[in-house]
Amino acid sequence: MRYAQGGGLTDAGRVARERVRLQAVERFERGEKDKDIGAALRVSQRSVERWRKSWRERGQAGVLSKGSPGRPRLEPAQMERLERELERGPLAHGWLDQRWTLARIKTLIGRLFHISYTVEGTWLLLKRHGWSWQQPARRAIERDDDAVEMWKKEVWPQVKDERWPGVRGSPSRTRPGSR
Repeated sequence: MRYAQGGGLTDAGRVARERVRLQAVERFERGEKDKDIGAALRVSQRSVERWRKSWRERGQAGVLSKGSPGRPRLEPAQMERLERELERGPLAHGWLDQRWTLARIKTLIGRLFHISYTVEGTWLLLKRHGWSWQQPARRAIERDDDAVEMWKKEVWPQVKDERWPGVRGSPSRTRPGSR
């Protein structure tokens, strides 16, 4: 089965697939053939063969869902420690300014707990624990609005690339007489 971009089945999808496997177990117990089970349940014969093998080796527990694969989660004590470290600020962890970015928090989690999150996973982790994104309310103190305006009026017109004036009626700028 191919999954949508970004991962495997949702919890509801896993439950639905487990239900299909349990229906297959009922048919195994009745002695039905793999080909017939696959056709009835609308799955491949190869899947039915794998399920039957797991069922023979471990019983019904062999076909039950094992849960979400590989989703690293921080323990409550780890999350408390992460929150304390975030409150200390980025400077305490070696960054040169006071901005916590998701990439920096991801790096911090890796350094502290040796757990790898994606940037998106870091955002979900923080959101799940009540954190929200913030944006600076003001502009940088160092910004000089007068200098910006002067640059726009005096410097920009000098460095702005002027467009090549095409010859009227020619589709090509490089060969005006090609018509």
